[in-house]
Amino acid sequence: MPAIAITWLRFNAVGLLGIAVQLAALQLYRQQLGWHYLAATALAVETAVLHNYFWHWKWTWRERQADASSLLRFQCTTGLVSILGNLLAMRLLTGVLGLPVLLANMISISVLYLFNFLVSDRYVFRLR
Repeated sequence: MPAIAITWLRFNAVGLLGIAVQLAALQLYRQQLGWHYLAATALAVETAVLHNYFWHWKWTWRERQADASSLLRFQCTTGLVSILGNLLAMRLLTGVLGLPVLLANMISISVLYLFNFLVSDRYVFRLR
């Protein structure tokens, strides 16, 4: 199997776990703590971003020997786009269209998915 296919499979496995982390965090912040859906979304996304970074560093792109600057690159690309993209999508899908918070969040995650892979593969965990 080509290396990119293995990387893609690993990325998807981490991504699925990250989705579970994000949705669980969103549920916790929204339902248990009573936060506004946008504040809950921002922190839930950041929770998932940190989770995903760790597993991408240790497993998905482990052969690329990421350094401390890779976390900064991840936060400034995937993290920033994920937070802003999720907030915009949630404002539209929940705030304007009235979709339930978890459904709207799953839609916003799926819209940003391919971007996150490409940026991580080509920039964050780039070959040296």
